[in-house]
Amino acid sequence: MSALLWLLIPFLTGIAATVWAWIAGRRNPSPPDHDTWEDLDHYQQMRTALDTNEHCKAA
Repeated sequence: MSALLWLLIPFLTGIAATVWAWIAGRRNPSPPDHDTWEDLDHYQQMRTALDTNEHCKAA
């Protein structure tokens, strides 16, 4: 009987997560992100900005 209780724990956890997602309004997953190239350009700009030696330095 104790083995069945160990199987019940993940089952109840999954049900609780489903209820929580339903209450939180996440019934449908978000659509996939199609702006991959735009995100890559933004990442490259951030990397370039952080890579320069124009950082503030403590005196």
